[in-house]
Amino acid sequence: MTGPASQLDSLRQAGVLSALDLQVARALSRLVAEQDPLVLLGAALASRAPHCGHVCVELARPLRIDASTGLPPDWSWPDPEAWAAALSKSLLVGDGQQPTPLVLDSAGRLYLRRYWQYQELLAERIRERAGSLVPDIDFTLLGTCLRRLFPLSDGPDLQKQAALSAALRRFCVISGGPGTGKTTTVLKVLVLLLQHARARGRFPLRIALVAPTGKAAARLAESLRTNLPSLEVEPEVRAAIPEHSQTIHRCLGYQARTPTQFRHNAATPLAVDVLVCDESSMVDLALMAKLVDAVPPGARLILLGDRDQLSSVEAGAILGDLCNTGHSPRGYSRAFADSIRQITGEDPPARGAPEREPGIWDCMVQLDKSWRFDPHSGIGALAQAINGGDGAAARALLGQNRAQTPGRALGWIPLEETSDEAELLAARLVAGFGAYLRETDPAQALQAFGRFGVLCAHRRGPFGVERLNRLARQSLARAGLVLPTGTWYPGRPVMITRNDHQAGLFNGDVGLTLPDPERPEQLKVHFPSDDGCGTRTFHVASLPEHQTVYAMTIHKSQGSEFNQVLLLLPPRASPILTRELLYTGVTRARERIVVAGSPAIIEQAVQRRVQRASGLRDALWGAD
Repeated sequence: MTGPASQLDSLRQAGVLSALDLQVARALSRLVAEQDPLVLLGAALASRAPHCGHVCVELARPLRIDASTGLPPDWSWPDPEAWAAALSKSLLVGDGQQPTPLVLDSAGRLYLRRYWQYQELLAERIRERAGSLVPDIDFTLLGTCLRRLFPLSDGPDLQKQAALSAALRRFCVISGGPGTGKTTTVLKVLVLLLQHARARGRFPLRIALVAPTGKAAARLAESLRTNLPSLEVEPEVRAAIPEHSQTIHRCLGYQARTPTQFRHNAATPLAVDVLVCDESSMVDLALMAKLVDAVPPGARLILLGDRDQLSSVEAGAILGDLCNTGHSPRGYSRAFADSIRQITGEDPPARGAPEREPGIWDCMVQLDKSWRFDPHSGIGALAQAINGGDGAAARALLGQNRAQTPGRALGWIPLEETSDEAELLAARLVAGFGAYLRETDPAQALQAFGRFGVLCAHRRGPFGVERLNRLARQSLARAGLVLPTGTWYPGRPVMITRNDHQAGLFNGDVGLTLPDPERPEQLKVHFPSDDGCGTRTFHVASLPEHQTVYAMTIHKSQGSEFNQVLLLLPPRASPILTRELLYTGVTRARERIVVAGSPAIIEQAVQRRVQRASGLRDALWGAD
């Protein structure tokens, strides 16, 4: 490797860089006649980083760009200090204050300027919201409302702390695993805010509910509708709780001609007093920055999600960075702790040494009590073992359930690379999907279909989505439950893979193909209606891009829950198979999970964590 071209080409041949990354580096070099190989290498890696989920490339750990890729023979990464020095001298690189295409920060992180701007915008907006209390709060009134919504408990009530944080701050993150009561908590938060506003003569509040996908948005609205009747609240307050939710894109005002620029931004903010965003772990850096920028400075922004789930497919691990995941907990500021005592008469939960100044640490609540799973058995114990990095415990839990007793919450099919378990898998697919195929009502069929999920780590391979979709269709055909004479047939489930804002169909929406009652020879695809009580019907020819979805990737399953899940793991180790992926797949199940895979693969997955390069955590929490 004698020059910059040979360096980049060797990395391209090894698969570390793409052809596009090389083009970006060479185009930038022509702008200022840059020839330093260290600068061109940095430019190519900065281009590559977002495609691997990173916001930037860390000069001290460039292998984060693609840890699975083998490097060229005799390759060694540059010394980080020499690399940073070379970049600092280049006309292509600045510290963010100059209009350069690349930005190098003081910690040795190199960004494409656009991603550095997203990060700076998001950090600035959150610091503005987190730094002070909402003015003109009646502490006595707030305390009275809290006591009605949250009866006295034996220990610290984290749901009440979340409600208090959301009431006193313009920014709040409520994180927790499945069944910890995130949506129940946010419903009480909304009731609390509405009751306070009503007593203060500022009623009603303009409330928006959003989520990154149509499916997640529908689940948020359905959960609030389901839980609202259990609360004793005034009719006016009950009527002010939104019945519908929408995708972030729709809320911000998607524009087909400028898909990366929305109608709403800081100059044209959303007309809201409170905005709740569910499944925030799925939101990438660019979209989160645009959402936060569009929420008026005086409005409250509440993020819900599970910090331990998979991050966005795009660049960033926003919820993990916001929650300071992987670092020591930080206590509330003294001012915020005093406010909690004044309002509730209780001490705030102990979370570490108190902070001197208000900040993002006052806006974080981690719900840790699962109301759905027993933490010592079944799905709860397996999720806890995975999340804690205890591969041996996860393997032992599954091994104890190898007998496949139907009544148990856990099941394990020990697949090896050379094993052929097609018949066993086929029987499970027929048993799981038979219920929806026996329903005649479209809405009932959709509900039955949603009770059983088949999740895979990969799209391709012996236990990937493509093979499982074929196996499901063949198995159901042999059982006489479907007649797949062509691409379209009664009972075919489909998932939308591209947003169609005009039709109101979005990536991740799932529908079922059924005969038209009036013209049985014509097939229609039914999707759940927005109110969850009926269906929306589309002709097969009018659908946007879609695919068959007996099985789906774990990534695609985010925002979904199923009564029973069949989770298939690949026969060999894979960089995709991580602790976060396995945890996300397991926690999609409400009642029962059957894991099919090698014991060794399960242990390896638990030990491998997703690590994404970003400067957002440091910008909000400070460098360790």
